[in-house]
Amino acid sequence: MAVSSPSVAVAVAGDTADADQARLHQLGYKQELKRGLSVVSNFAFSFSIISVLTGVTSTYNTGLRYGGPASMTLGWLVVASFNGCVALSMAEICSAYPTSGGLYYWSAKLAGKKWAPLASWVTGWFNIVGQWATTTSVDFSLAQLIQVIILLATGGANGGGYVASKYVILAIYGVILLLHGLINSLPIHWLSWFGQLGVFWNVTGVFVLVILIPSVAKERASAKFIFTNFNTDNGVGIHSKPYILAVGLLMSQYSMIGYDTSAHMTEETKNADKSGPIGLIAAVALSSIFGWIYLVALTSIVTDIPYLLSTDNDAGGYAIAQALYSTFHSRYGSGIGGLVCLGVVAVAIFLCGVACITSNSRMGYAFSRDGAMPYSHVWYRVSKHEVPLNVVWLSVFVAFAMALTSLGSQVAFQAMVSIATLGLYISYALPIFFRVTTARKAFVPGPFHLGRYGVVVGWAAVLWVAFVTVLFSLPVAYPIVKDNFNYTPVAVGGVLLLTILAWVFHARFWFRGPIININVDT
Repeated sequence: MAVSSPSVAVAVAGDTADADQARLHQLGYKQELKRGLSVVSNFAFSFSIISVLTGVTSTYNTGLRYGGPASMTLGWLVVASFNGCVALSMAEICSAYPTSGGLYYWSAKLAGKKWAPLASWVTGWFNIVGQWATTTSVDFSLAQLIQVIILLATGGANGGGYVASKYVILAIYGVILLLHGLINSLPIHWLSWFGQLGVFWNVTGVFVLVILIPSVAKERASAKFIFTNFNTDNGVGIHSKPYILAVGLLMSQYSMIGYDTSAHMTEETKNADKSGPIGLIAAVALSSIFGWIYLVALTSIVTDIPYLLSTDNDAGGYAIAQALYSTFHSRYGSGIGGLVCLGVVAVAIFLCGVACITSNSRMGYAFSRDGAMPYSHVWYRVSKHEVPLNVVWLSVFVAFAMALTSLGSQVAFQAMVSIATLGLYISYALPIFFRVTTARKAFVPGPFHLGRYGVVVGWAAVLWVAFVTVLFSLPVAYPIVKDNFNYTPVAVGGVLLLTILAWVFHARFWFRGPIININVDT
């Protein structure tokens, strides 16, 4: 028995590899990337890119300003429920079509022959632009956090601390991007290690911070305050509670993006039609749970909202940094413990950025494989380690170029970053929409499916994304002036306009959607 076990294991592994390769061939592609990821590794990439430590910390100011504790803690549960519908619908489609192209390939297969090329084109461009914007927002938020840590470590804004210029912040951002490019140039087994490290760091970080923060605080908010206090003193001229609540939901929505990574990694995942969907759903479910727990712990030390949001505090208005620094300073006479907590978050954001470039590069590789990107023949190349190296560095370059808008206008930069959330969610919703409309009867599910509930869950997902798209486009301050104008609809509309114009005047003459790249006799 002991002698035969290894051979049986090898045979099973071989059967799995053959099945994955055969299914990929059925979808029209040959195996070019190294298939070495387990279901745990696939989950790890999505969990790391969602990274609740990243999303919650970097957008906490928004939630605190628009509705405060109640808007965040209860709003998170609402957003998590509907995000669950989006994730379940995506997982069902992922099981049927496990390819690196993911969303745009799904749209092509589900929209019907007549509309397949246009559906694929629009979905793909929204997805890849959204991914580039996500990398920009994640890595730039890390650069900003590093600047705040340095500011507090050198005395704070009111104690002569070092305030970095926008050029220094951009330089820090550039270094971070460079490191992420170098890491993503490594073979897939090293990237898998970074993905699993991201899971460990996020889970352990949440666990430690959730226990440590309330324990250290000498003054803690009551449960009633955490779950019922509604902040209307936002200083932006909005007084309608429903309106404030709606805008406050955006913090939770931003914190839950990027889980399409599991789909983009399926060509490198073993048993892809099962492992991909499981990785996607597990990442969203666990992120929803850990994110809410972390959010409640952070809110427990929020006792003076106006002060935390004030740009006159030591952290320059970075609410969570000020809250952590003040909590440890009040207990121990020093804020070093707070800086350590911020350091834990900074590492989580760094690992999230690694996963962002990984996802960008796999989507870019697949999109160029189908000829959809300019100079596709350049980006559609893999290194000797079977890594899409050229498109890794394209992702780094584009993310840096996007951040250059921060030198001209912070408002313009925020508009650029807003594409991260809306761009991705629009690309999530399009294939789901086609699944419940044009392909309602023709859809052939994979091993993971929702059965008779697939259409109902799909419609819930589509309507939620439509609702969120409206929310992201609402004015965020009154009266509306150029310094507070919400450029989100302009930015997202610009992406849509450019995509459609490119289609009408150029792409419709040659782009036919996903291209088969295997020989006829394969």
